[in-house]
Amino acid sequence: MTSKEHKKHTDLVRPALGNYGRNEWAIVGAPCMYIKALADKVIGALSATYKCAYADTSHNDEIILAPGRLASGAVLDYTDQINYQQFNYNNAPTPFKLRQQFSEADLVLVNGNHQQAKAQVVIIYSNKEASLQKRLKQLTNVELILLAENVDDVFDFIKEGLPNWQNIPIYQLDETHKIIAFFEAKMQQAKPILNGLVLAGGKSMRMGFDKGAVSWFGKEQRYHVADMLKPFCQEIFISCRAEQKPQIDINYNVLEDTFTGLGPFGAILSAFREQPDKAWLVVACDLPLLETDTFKSLVSQRNVSSIATAFNSPDNEFPEPLITIWEPKSYPVLLAFLAQGYSCPRKVLINSDVNLLQISNPDALTNVNTPEELEKAKRTIHQKIANA
Repeated sequence: MTSKEHKKHTDLVRPALGNYGRNEWAIVGAPCMYIKALADKVIGALSATYKCAYADTSHNDEIILAPGRLASGAVLDYTDQINYQQFNYNNAPTPFKLRQQFSEADLVLVNGNHQQAKAQVVIIYSNKEASLQKRLKQLTNVELILLAENVDDVFDFIKEGLPNWQNIPIYQLDETHKIIAFFEAKMQQAKPILNGLVLAGGKSMRMGFDKGAVSWFGKEQRYHVADMLKPFCQEIFISCRAEQKPQIDINYNVLEDTFTGLGPFGAILSAFREQPDKAWLVVACDLPLLETDTFKSLVSQRNVSSIATAFNSPDNEFPEPLITIWEPKSYPVLLAFLAQGYSCPRKVLINSDVNLLQISNPDALTNVNTPEELEKAKRTIHQKIANA
């Protein structure tokens, strides 16, 4: 008699995170002052476009009192400094907590003499040969090699330990422009792929029938919107409740809500649960006046460093959450809001770093929820067709 292996946990798609974030490099092989100087140059050059972070270990070996009230037993000490905010913790963070702390960062540079990251930049520095050799097993994904002053070649043990070393870019440590260009190219390559999500899972209680099934332009609106997204997205999904799934045309991808009872908020979370490393262009199916130019404007002005790119609603001057590009870094933010009892996408946008745009055609954001609004939208559409 055989028994099936019992699975304790649900299979989840995990984001492609390292020790700190998605894009992280440990700089290793040189004295710490050289590593810090290089990190300063890279961060200084890229910080206008990307949110950058740095991780290191204190070099002070003296026994000193913990800062602030930590010495008195506090677990957390927060100080609103004049030019920055300071958090001091009593306990070392777990790997999970550490990734939460760095979740806002697009790029993380790490002092590889003390910490590790999923990719490495190796500096060939003559006086650090023995130290670097001890770290050879940590060089799991070397993407750049830098030759320090008075060094002409890569160490032999590096060549032996990295069979592909000749395919790795090799620059001089003082070739700052090349090093910065390397990181710029890596960040451009890391731009999250954009998927589309048509929100069609609402119960349409005010309308009295399924809003997504209304035919404005010769096909049901949920399919019309999905087709409009094709030029901008790699994959497009129609978001729906479980009981709606059999009603969806088999020619369209379906993404069933797995965060149930939360409306659009749950649909967005369900999309990230399925593909956490993709960005999602989320659009409601009850915006019949949307035009292709609206999507073109949103996508062309997308800022991957913000958690989202959204239009400013002309009605109330708040971000419009239901035609928005949500970046992968918004996933933990959405979950954090949910943990505090909030399930409003607009509240997340209002209280987060968002790339907020002005829309050239405010009518495109017209929302249709009632039969009266439906008739008004029909008249507007017919008028536009007549004028054309």
